[in-house]
Amino acid sequence: MATATTYGARDHARAQEGTRAEAMPVVPSAAWPDPPCEAGHLVWAETVAGGNYTHRVLARGTELRLTDLHGDACAHLLLYVADRPWERLNVADTVKVQWNAYLGEGQLLLSDQGRVLASVVADTSGRHDALCGTSTLVRNTERYGDGTPQCPSPAGRELFKLAAAKNGLQPRDLPPSLSFFQGVEVREDGSLDFTGSAGPGGSVTLRAEQDVTVLIANVPHPADPRPDYVSTPLEVLAWRAAPTEPGAPLWEATPEGRRAFLNTAEFLAARGLA
Repeated sequence: MATATTYGARDHARAQEGTRAEAMPVVPSAAWPDPPCEAGHLVWAETVAGGNYTHRVLARGTELRLTDLHGDACAHLLLYVADRPWERLNVADTVKVQWNAYLGEGQLLLSDQGRVLASVVADTSGRHDALCGTSTLVRNTERYGDGTPQCPSPAGRELFKLAAAKNGLQPRDLPPSLSFFQGVEVREDGSLDFTGSAGPGGSVTLRAEQDVTVLIANVPHPADPRPDYVSTPLEVLAWRAAPTEPGAPLWEATPEGRRAFLNTAEFLAARGLA
C-alpha cells in the first residue's frame, strides 16, 4: 500500500492539496465562489456535514447566514460572549422576555444578563425550535444504537462537548441550545408537534451584537420521528457588517427588545467597546 510507510503516507496526504469535498471549510474564505457580501468581507465559509460540528469566534456586527442546503439539516446553536463565556445564550430568557416561543426574523437571542448576543435579521425557513434542545448520548444510543462523536449517529451534546473544549469550555458550560431548520409547535394540550423542515434552501441570518463564540452541531432534531439518522449538509457563511444601531427598526421593535439593546450598549460603553 502506498500509505504503508511514513513517506508514502506523507506523499498521499500532500497529493490531496487543493481537492474539495462537499462538506469542508474554505480557507481562505475569500475563495468562496459566490459571497453574499462585498469583496473581502467574508470571514467564514464552510459546509458542515450531517453529524458534524463547527465553531468560530465572531466580532460584533458580523452577520452569520446558515443555509439548509438539502432540506434535512438541523443547526443546533450555542452562543457565548467571547471573552466572558459565563455570559451565554439563555433560551428560557430568550423566550419569556420576548413573549414568544417561536424564533424568526426580528427575534433577539438573549443572555441571562438581559443583553443581546445576536439578532435574527432574516429568515426564509420559519421552521425552528427553542424548546427541545439537542440530542443526547443516552437518547441516540436508544434510538440509533450509538451516540458517540465518531459513530455514524453522533449526538448533538457530544459534538458540542468537542466544540466547547476547543474554546476552553467544559461540559458544565453547555446550556440548552436553539435549533434552526427543524420546527416544533405547541399543541393546545401542551404537547409538542414536530413540523420538520421547510425544504431545501431555507436560510436564517443572525447578527452578532457582541463579540461571540459560536458553537454549531448539525444533527437530527431530537423530536424527529424518523427511525433513521437523517442529517444533510449545512452551509455556514459569515461576513463583516455593523451592529444594530439605536433608532433602527429592530432596536425599537418592542419595549423588551429596546431594554435589552440598552443593557448591551451600556455594558459595551463601560468597557470602551462601543
